[in-house]
Amino acid sequence: MTIFLIATLIVTLCYTILIVLFRRGWQLQLESFTPEIFTPSTSVSIIIPARNEAINITACISSILKNNYPKHLFEIIVVDDFSDDGTQDIVHSFQLPNVYCLELKNFMSSEEKINAYKKKALTIGIEHSTGKLIVTTDADCIVPQKWLRNIVFEFEIKNPVMIIAPVVFSESPKLLSIFQTIDFMMMQGITIATHRLGLGSMSNGANLAFSKNAFQEVNGYDDINFLASGDDLMLTAKMKKKFPKRIVCLRSDVAIVTTHPQPNLSSFFRQRIRWASKSGKYNDPKLIAILSLVYLFNLMLLVLALLSCRELYLLYFLIGILATKTIIELNFLIPLASFFRLKKMLYWFPLLQFFHVLYIVSAGFLGMIGKYEWKGRRVR
Repeated sequence: MTIFLIATLIVTLCYTILIVLFRRGWQLQLESFTPEIFTPSTSVSIIIPARNEAINITACISSILKNNYPKHLFEIIVVDDFSDDGTQDIVHSFQLPNVYCLELKNFMSSEEKINAYKKKALTIGIEHSTGKLIVTTDADCIVPQKWLRNIVFEFEIKNPVMIIAPVVFSESPKLLSIFQTIDFMMMQGITIATHRLGLGSMSNGANLAFSKNAFQEVNGYDDINFLASGDDLMLTAKMKKKFPKRIVCLRSDVAIVTTHPQPNLSSFFRQRIRWASKSGKYNDPKLIAILSLVYLFNLMLLVLALLSCRELYLLYFLIGILATKTIIELNFLIPLASFFRLKKMLYWFPLLQFFHVLYIVSAGFLGMIGKYEWKGRRVR
């Protein structure tokens, strides 16, 4: 028991240092501002893979069309992934010269079984695109009016091959939604911090931009299409390997894409298991070490909680470590919440700590197994 407690203290210290580093990385990443006089010249193709998104796709496309970006310089390509709810009909109904719908069924047989339908949809959309810059988002996302201008400004000024931009969950009074929003906000902060500190390659496909030429140079999703998830992180890793100094993070509050938290506990865990399923496929020692430390820290907390049921004195030890975890994470979250305008949600954070531990351990374990259901499909 003594060895376990000493090991727990050492891991807690390492985790504390990691979170302090994340806060430092966030602070070092300066906010980006696009001058009002900026006149863009880059052609952009927005690719949206969609499967049974009839309730979301109209709002998504409409928000993109409201962007203050020259209409002749961007196109929206929705790639329908065998929807049976009329998603494709809604896209066709826009009848605009820069809004297209490609249907996956016209490029592969419904009997053909693949694991990475989203990567297939993205690939087809990119192959049929005309833009120099590819921007991906999801069908359940809403983008702000200055979204494209901010992304293109970064592209034209810094000449990167990839731009990683922020995503946030829409606000909801439900406790599960509050938990998801805080957790996702932390992941967004870690994404920017790890990039700024050179500790890993993280991104989110709901707000990701990359050069079409660079995508072709790294052979797109070839050799990573065995996995259903990972269209963002694994592509980012390929880009970083080929172009180590040409990936940038866009920290701009007018470029934040908004999406929805999962409506219930079952769909929430399916989503997080899907995200966790790619964690063992990274070819990045630093990122693997970070993820391993986070998982080990939470696993040791869970074990400590179980042991404290038998040995009461361990409960005080557990409370002390949970208090440490809460304080250091809040120290990281406060500037994030200010950026995302979600500070009022942090009042709930201390109360959600133990659920956070359970979620990290269970989702991480089930993600390693790699079996889950998503969008009506069983995925291995």
